[in-house]
Amino acid sequence: MKQIQKETERKIAQLQLIEQNMQNTLMQKQHFQSELLEVENALKEIDGAEEVYKIVGNIMLSKKKEDLKKELGSKKEIINIRIKNLQKEELKTKEKANALQKEVIGEIEDD
Repeated sequence: MKQIQKETERKIAQLQLIEQNMQNTLMQKQHFQSELLEVENALKEIDGAEEVYKIVGNIMLSKKKEDLKKELGSKKEIINIRIKNLQKEELKTKEKANALQKEVIGEIEDD
């Protein structure tokens, strides 16, 4: 009986750790989604502009429109890949948490 309780406690602690990992994943995903929105807005603004500039550190540099579009397009692709990876990670983590949660509930109900 005592062994089952220790095992259940270990699983509960593991669930808490999974929850923390999930929070970190969600924060990262939210950060990248925000960054993606900025890139998309910048791309829209470039289309309507005659001259474009890029801020590097504390300096604003004139840039060719097409070069900046390419750069932002690449950045957008990378961000999309990161978001997809985080979504996969989030799904795996949820599945793992749900399975572990069912085990813990089953053990608690059996006691």
